[in-house]
Amino acid sequence: MNRFEIIEKIGAQHHTGNTESGEFSYPTALKSIGKNIKDYQKGNSGKNHQYLDIRFENERLAILVETKNKFSKWGKAKIQKQLQDYVRYEKAYSDKRIVAILAETDGDDVWVWYGQSVIIDDDHKIEEETILKSFEEYEEICFGKVNDKIKVIDSIKTLNEKLHSDGVHEKLRSQFVGTCLLALKNGLVYENVKETLNPKTGKNIKPEGVVINSIKDILEGLLTKGGSINKASKLAILNNKVLDDQDVQSLTYKELSDILKYIDINIVPYINDKNTAGQDLLNLFFTTFNKYVGKSDKNQAFTPDHICGFMSKVVGVNKNSRVLDPCCGSGAFLVRAMTDAMDDCETEDEREKVKQEQIFGIEYEEGAFGLSSTNMLIHGDGNSNVVQDSIFNRGKWVEDSNINVVLMNPPYNATKKFCDPNYTKNWKGNKKEDPSKGFHFVEWVASRVSPMCKMAVLLPMQAAIGTSADVKEFKKKMLDKYTLDAVFSLPVEIFYPGAAAVAVCMIFDLSQKHSKANKETFFGYYRDDKFTKRKGLGRIEMTDENGASLWVKTEEEWLDLYKNRKVVPGLSVMKKIDHKDEWLAEAFMETDYSNLTQMDFEQTVRDYYSYIIKDGEENA
Repeated sequence: MNRFEIIEKIGAQHHTGNTESGEFSYPTALKSIGKNIKDYQKGNSGKNHQYLDIRFENERLAILVETKNKFSKWGKAKIQKQLQDYVRYEKAYSDKRIVAILAETDGDDVWVWYGQSVIIDDDHKIEEETILKSFEEYEEICFGKVNDKIKVIDSIKTLNEKLHSDGVHEKLRSQFVGTCLLALKNGLVYENVKETLNPKTGKNIKPEGVVINSIKDILEGLLTKGGSINKASKLAILNNKVLDDQDVQSLTYKELSDILKYIDINIVPYINDKNTAGQDLLNLFFTTFNKYVGKSDKNQAFTPDHICGFMSKVVGVNKNSRVLDPCCGSGAFLVRAMTDAMDDCETEDEREKVKQEQIFGIEYEEGAFGLSSTNMLIHGDGNSNVVQDSIFNRGKWVEDSNINVVLMNPPYNATKKFCDPNYTKNWKGNKKEDPSKGFHFVEWVASRVSPMCKMAVLLPMQAAIGTSADVKEFKKKMLDKYTLDAVFSLPVEIFYPGAAAVAVCMIFDLSQKHSKANKETFFGYYRDDKFTKRKGLGRIEMTDENGASLWVKTEEEWLDLYKNRKVVPGLSVMKKIDHKDEWLAEAFMETDYSNLTQMDFEQTVRDYYSYIIKDGEENA
């Protein structure tokens, strides 16, 4: 297949070249964003490995094609290494997902790599990919269909109702479903199970007992295989608090096998964790299920997966990041950071190092600790450094961990026992909840991580406005030591159907105090993430007429505004601030009247008159 045919097959409309010959020059591309290709070349990089034959892209995917006349005329290791160089340059140039292809021009052989990390070798080559596909087909492989996401979310409602009718308590459901999912992904057999003789007791074990024991064996095997330092505590929670719970032990074999069959048929097929689309769906399922079953608890503020991903991109998580979430809850930030860091790896050794040494989490509450452990195990991490404790007992552990990225969503109304004792000792007797609205967690962590660390934190709007004395105090403490780099005003119902809090995302640079940095802070008015509320399930991703995600373009725009410090009326503003100011875009931003239409005006008049009529004589 010649070069022209390759471009036509994948899609000429996505073809990009930046040299006269149509090749793609990485020195030119990297220079355009202020980077030097020499910083990304390894000692054995050939000088000619700078110009990729054919490159395709859209806003979220880059396809790299290197052509050779016949593979048999080249050393395999040499041409694979050449393609690996291009993948490395592409990761430095864009944050798009990558499909890397070697294609013959005197023959029809193609070798294809995609998925997490994109490691170019025989072990990671996609064996089933033997012919070229269209750009749209590769895009679907890498991102899945939005319809798949909706199918997975739809299954949550039915699954929850099934667990309810089978008598599994609401607080147990997330952990139980996560455990079942983990076991199914690792080969659990649950159909046609018969009674089995227990060799230790000489008594028969019923089929449901055999299945539960099989799940326990799989869990222990995974934790042993990973060499988990917290194996005992994790097993204690997963076994004693979940599988040995009376609600689970009371399930009949039919009830248990029906639950497992439902998960196996309706969820597992969409979740292939070898594929990045599968990773996204898996995280979406787990975080949405947690939110759904916990919707009656209005204090729960599980961070949506797409916001976790956005925050991870804002602080630039990569293979060198050492990431801490000190209030890790169900582990959504940790999973997102781990997958983003692994995407940046080039070898299995680098991937293993990320999993084993670079992800750190702390969770106080036992149930949430179990959730985060299961979540990490589902995503292939058996030895994560997730511990159950108060963060205020872990000062030295944090300091010794050389953290350079913090992602966190601290509790906004923590009671006294969850807060820093050195802070609460000065509380008056009638004070029951954290008056700093979570800010004292942020300040405590900031003082114990590297000055080179970047922090992305979610806090309630009250913390940004700062009307209370305690919030004002912590705003001042933060700026006295650190730089407020950015604040994003997020969608009003971001935690729906959980907590009603309105959240903002703050980005801190810990390298110097705010006054010394002497720079403007970026404020984003990021209220519209193109999600919509759906009855019974929370907020759902919207699509265009072609079924493409609207969030993808929205996230790209948000990141572009922030990284390039662009001021756009109605979306962003730059402003020098101090601790007395309201840290909100709304306080400084110009209103963009250019988008108003006659329809907006008419609707506002109608709303006003509706209000007058509804309120009766008082306003007539």
